[in-house]
Amino acid sequence: MRKIAIPTDLSLNAQNAFEYAVSLFNEPSVFYLLHVYAEAVFLPENSNLPTDKLEHKNKLTSQKCQERLTQLIENIKNNYPSSQHEFVTQTKCGYLLDEVNNLVKAENIDLLVMGTRGETNDRNLTFGSNTLQVIKQVQCPVLCIPETYQYKTPKKLLFPTNYMIPYQERELKLVEELSRYYNAEIHMLYVSDFNMSSSRQKDNKAFLEDVIDSESIYFHQVKASSKTHTFNKQIEKMNIDLLVMVNSRHTYLESLLEKSTIDKIGLQPKIPFLILQNFIRTEV
Repeated sequence: MRKIAIPTDLSLNAQNAFEYAVSLFNEPSVFYLLHVYAEAVFLPENSNLPTDKLEHKNKLTSQKCQERLTQLIENIKNNYPSSQHEFVTQTKCGYLLDEVNNLVKAENIDLLVMGTRGETNDRNLTFGSNTLQVIKQVQCPVLCIPETYQYKTPKKLLFPTNYMIPYQERELKLVEELSRYYNAEIHMLYVSDFNMSSSRQKDNKAFLEDVIDSESIYFHQVKASSKTHTFNKQIEKMNIDLLVMVNSRHTYLESLLEKSTIDKIGLQPKIPFLILQNFIRTEV
């Protein structure tokens, strides 16, 4: 069974991401709902509390969070009565990145699903700070769902690439499965003023053709100087339902994430955004 983790701050945005994931994956899966609440306990005003009172507050906070997670699952079961998913809840008093990493490793998680923004919901930001940290530092695919996005069957996926990354089947498995299950088109987009010339690019393109059903994959090249403008334009022009990008060394996406905020670049997808991680292997 597929294992999907939902790090949630119990906001409406996080709930929307959870509902999207339940709708997207119809085959029985295990959902792990994780709420990390250290910030609610270790407030400045609690710094002088005796250890026993701090532990009591920690216990009460955990119980309240657990109750809210349980209610969230009950709501999902009522709204999706035919669902065959399993649900597991965890409340942790710790740091989000540490607890997410621990869960990913302990349960061999296949996918993380998060809202693009959390409880603070700063509408001037494409990604909230927690989501941005998870994307940058957790070794697991991350599916980000915009707060206002209502589920629709994904029929067109946009996958920008320069064909320089030596993909492996494990990295493309989720994309290929979604395409096959929903009979969705995968549109590979190469943005460059120059045609592919290196043998590396040609080999990687051929690998994609071998791994993904030839009837589902389409290859495009757009000659333009601005990748960001082109991505945003093609999403709208082609009626794309899901944006797929790879976060790897020296890639366009990594350069965005290394900025103080992704919004300075202007990539602001209003559709679900699947980020594949490609850092474990040393690139040649």
